[in-house]
Amino acid sequence: MARSNLFPDSPQAGFQSAYPVTTVIHRTYALLAATLLFSALTAYIGMRALFVYQHPFVIMIAAFASLFAVQWTGGKNSPMAIPLVFLFTGLMGLSLGPVIAMYLKLANGPAIVAESLVGTAAIFGSLSLYALVSRRNFSYLGGFLMTGLIIVVLASIANMFFHLAGLQLVIAGMALLVFSGLVLFDTSRMVNGGETRPVIIAVSLYLDVLNIFMALLEILGAVQGRRD
Repeated sequence: MARSNLFPDSPQAGFQSAYPVTTVIHRTYALLAATLLFSALTAYIGMRALFVYQHPFVIMIAAFASLFAVQWTGGKNSPMAIPLVFLFTGLMGLSLGPVIAMYLKLANGPAIVAESLVGTAAIFGSLSLYALVSRRNFSYLGGFLMTGLIIVVLASIANMFFHLAGLQLVIAGMALLVFSGLVLFDTSRMVNGGETRPVIIAVSLYLDVLNIFMALLEILGAVQGRRD
């Protein structure tokens, strides 16, 4: 899913956080962990719910609408932001269910899904930890990452018409690089005060994790996948 807050306003330009950075970090990761667990639950439901297979576009439209609602309410520090975050991540989990089910149908599908989960945890954990510990400012990556994200989105749309397996693998590789870079970028924003609203940064990191996982599924599925 595309990002809508790659260049949010800084707190100096408007909203000022009432919490110290350490509190923002703790609340962000607590919310991120909760939303990932909730998405895992709804993904399990989505693997079995007939409605999810029959109306994927309805779920995705609802997810996009809830994402914009999260950005609006989170930007205003509204108490409605937290429920909307769980609505958004729950819908994303539902939409992910059929994708996971598709990979599980491969002869080595369980191994591919497990390796993707482990790989996602390793990539996110190492990059986020590095940004936390080093406290380096990765804001200079913003323009490069935005360009890469636009290329990934446009190439994905184009491949909906061409259905080129090779191109899809390249797109997945680019997405993996872009969203890995966004982990550094987003964690850096949180650590260095560029974004002080836990809801906003948690959703950004959630999208990073989700897209890294999806990219790894595509790559490992293409390289290792085999039918029964």
